[in-house]
Amino acid sequence: YHMFHLAGIRLAPKEKVDVPVLFIPAEMKIYKAVVIIHIRREDGENWPYKVAAGSKTGSNTDLKRNLIVAENGETQGIIWLYPINGTPEAPQQKSVTIRCQARQRVEQRVELLLIGVIMPGATALPDAENSAEVDTDEPSNTTEVTDGSSATLEFLYELQYQSDEIRSQLESLVGMALVEKEWDTESRIVTLIFNVVFAPNKPMRNEATIIIQCTAGGLWKFPLVFIATEPEVDDVINIEAIGLNKESIVGFKLTSQTE
Repeated sequence: YHMFHLAGIRLAPKEKVDVPVLFIPAEMKIYKAVVIIHIRREDGENWPYKVAAGSKTGSNTDLKRNLIVAENGETQGIIWLYPINGTPEAPQQKSVTIRCQARQRVEQRVELLLIGVIMPGATALPDAENSAEVDTDEPSNTTEVTDGSSATLEFLYELQYQSDEIRSQLESLVGMALVEKEWDTESRIVTLIFNVVFAPNKPMRNEATIIIQCTAGGLWKFPLVFIATEPEVDDVINIEAIGLNKESIVGFKLTSQTE
């Protein structure tokens, strides 16, 4: 993180100020910092507001507020603390194409390289107090990569769709499972091999993204393109004419795949 010391800024009532925070991660690991805002009156006087004994200020969980109290109980200054969590993200990789004929099924092994992973033992992993919290918006599938020792690397992965409409089209047609994992400690590259199943029911072209997050820090995104080509012809229907200007009729049955 690059912090900027902004001193002596004058703010009128209801005026806003932007606080620049520049994040330039050097490694794929968790970074944490705190932005501290300290405000006081320009004339040096205190605010007459007094904090009652036992009262609690700052009930907003998104913003921790501390009051600096003078000897007479008046408010001398206010400090806001803004925690900043930084997650490095690797450059997006080239797309992997999964191609299948409609009404067929294909299984394809997809090999994903996670470059710059902090290996166990190389750098101490964050402890429970400082580790990243995983909320419901982050990848839901979990896998551990281990070298047989007590130190492990834990990854979360998820197939993310560009929109709810694409999700509704693809979710029941696509399956993904981790089948193999390995790492190279010298190059700091972890290889995750997934088995991707695609069983389209009609021609289409849609995109999705495999999101992989390491709990030690780092985020990788791998685009997938799902292409379903035209299905094979079900049958050839021959209609033989019985004469000029006379109708020839042939019948065939169609079975619905759904109710």
